[in-house]
Amino acid sequence: MARAFLLILDSFGIGGAPDAASFGDEGANTLGHICDHRTLDVPHMASLGLGRAAALSTGKNPLKPAPLIGQYGVAREVSRGKDTITGHWEIAGVPLAFDWGYFPHTIPAFPPELIDAIVTRCNLPGLLAMCHASGTEVIEDFGVEHIRTGKPIAYTSADSVLQIAAHEEHFGLERLYEVCRVARELTYPMNIGRIIARPFIGERPGAFKRTGHRKDYAVTPPSPTLLKVLSDAGRDVVSVGKIGDIYAHVGTGREYKVAGNPAFLETTLAHMDGLGEGGFLMTNFVDFDTEYGHRRDPVGYGRLLEAFDAELPRIMSKLREGDLLILTADHGNDPTWRGTDHTREQIPVMSFMPGMVPGGFGLRQSFADIGQTIAQHLGVGPLGSGHAWDPASPAASTPPATRA
Repeated sequence: MARAFLLILDSFGIGGAPDAASFGDEGANTLGHICDHRTLDVPHMASLGLGRAAALSTGKNPLKPAPLIGQYGVAREVSRGKDTITGHWEIAGVPLAFDWGYFPHTIPAFPPELIDAIVTRCNLPGLLAMCHASGTEVIEDFGVEHIRTGKPIAYTSADSVLQIAAHEEHFGLERLYEVCRVARELTYPMNIGRIIARPFIGERPGAFKRTGHRKDYAVTPPSPTLLKVLSDAGRDVVSVGKIGDIYAHVGTGREYKVAGNPAFLETTLAHMDGLGEGGFLMTNFVDFDTEYGHRRDPVGYGRLLEAFDAELPRIMSKLREGDLLILTADHGNDPTWRGTDHTREQIPVMSFMPGMVPGGFGLRQSFADIGQTIAQHLGVGPLGSGHAWDPASPAASTPPATRA
């Protein structure tokens, strides 16, 4: 029986979203602007159609020409959001039919009743920052005061999120988790998508460092995702990285929460051989987003893409006859863009199967087409949203007006 592997290059957008202007992101293009700063050498992703997908999205292929061995397309998001949960849920067949709650660009960004409730229930001396901020910068700015006073650092972004940072040793990791659990309960009525615990270590600015003990407290998906459908069908499901947190641990099977792209890669490789027949493995490679997108480092982002690309042959060599590999993203995060938030972009979809006929499956009108295609390939579903393409005949799956 066939298996499927879905690898998310977190934030790897390719521009071209038709509604980008409504998000303040018209002209954002993660791949394109990285290539403006670095001649990108990613021959394996190019051979899976990355450059061709970029040309379909924006009219320009910024990569060196490469012979095509896989299939490619572009996916457009229908949900109103540009955050991790919204992108991942839609990929898994659950586009959002509602708007998340967001915190305003005020100081404090959080309503007084929420601040008071968190402080009272968690017996805290108070909260610091309480504004829109970059996660790394806010720790630099408030880390010393946090250690001195014991007040956690609370901040948000353009996403539907409340992030709480605290020192692993001075404040305590379990105590931070408990504060986030309380915040999660209190923010359900506000329709906030995620509460994120952001532990860090270090004793002074310049030495503060976030650790791999991050934990996300997400809302439960409103309908069955691809992972839930597969789990309910008794299939082997493996989740690597923050996948379990993103889907609120519903249907996420065997979870392996490690930190850093090298660990994500090695964990993925370690579990490919043992994945059961008809099984599904999903990995989120978050470092593209957290280490380079949000930190506005296009050169570093490019280097990480090249490092990932160099490892792709190891992944592809483990595919058996009938296995389907899909590489994609969940949103954009143009490292040249103003601010430090995600950017509204279309995403590349690159796929490979042993013996696959190369081709393109065009512009997909929803990220949900990815999940629906995997469900069809694995013989479950159909999911509630999305239109599958046929890996055996991709062009036949694409409306004439959007064929690549």
